[in-house]
Amino acid sequence: MTAAEQLGFDANAKLLMIHADDAGLSHSENQATIQALEKGIVNSYSIMVPCPWFHEMAVFAKNNPKFDCGIHLTLTCEWETYRFGPVLPVFEVPSLVDDNGHFFKKRDQLSANAKPEEVQKELQAQIEKALKYGLTPSHLDSHMYSVGSDPEFFKIYKSLGEQYNLPVLVNQQLLQMVGLDTKSNLETNDFQIDQTFVAAWNSFENEGLAAYYQSVMENLNPGINLILIHPAFDEYEMQGVTVNHPNFGAEWRQQDFDFFTSEQTRETLQKHNIHLVTWGDIKNRLP
Repeated sequence: MTAAEQLGFDANAKLLMIHADDAGLSHSENQATIQALEKGIVNSYSIMVPCPWFHEMAVFAKNNPKFDCGIHLTLTCEWETYRFGPVLPVFEVPSLVDDNGHFFKKRDQLSANAKPEEVQKELQAQIEKALKYGLTPSHLDSHMYSVGSDPEFFKIYKSLGEQYNLPVLVNQQLLQMVGLDTKSNLETNDFQIDQTFVAAWNSFENEGLAAYYQSVMENLNPGINLILIHPAFDEYEMQGVTVNHPNFGAEWRQQDFDFFTSEQTRETLQKHNIHLVTWGDIKNRLP
């Protein structure tokens, strides 16, 4: 049984969420996300609370509750020269940071150093900060899916969803991507998105992301499908953030923005009878 059927949707319906990660990362990311929501077909996004541009996006979220907004729980910072750390004082969560007080760049560094109790403390602080801003999140998800870097972190992630009565992004493809065993870490009552799509480096390097996304949409299966994107503009700020990081870099993010704000993509939805669904829709149908 698909996730769509579990929630009472038509078993043959092709349901799709086009979700923008990383809001709050930069001004460029924020403005591209807002435009993609207002003018394009992006219908969900999530905010990185620890980032310097969180405030700008949080104000937008509070003033525009019609857009589906989640919290992009953050435990890593992959960038070379653009660095940030936890919302809590470093002395409260020392196992989460490097010698300069910044999040580790990679998931394996996080799993090798982080103490579960400090992961729980920081992630809860991120949620509480968003709530204090007046946000009403539709769900929880995770930057770089770092909550899947350790079984204990994954349990914490799911428990926070229960604590705050929010659905959390759980999906077999994402768990496999981060190397977490699905059989021992997924439970029968875990709600799972049927299929998640994230562009890979070979798609970007060879044909460009538009060809990948077009193929995904033309061959979409029935069920609840999720395309994860990272819209931003290929200009000085984003180029500086992503220096020496071409995967998910400024050019990549511009291609994300361009495809999901194009009229051709909107026509593809209609041609293939694809219906957009949000985390809010899912939350309202969960038992």
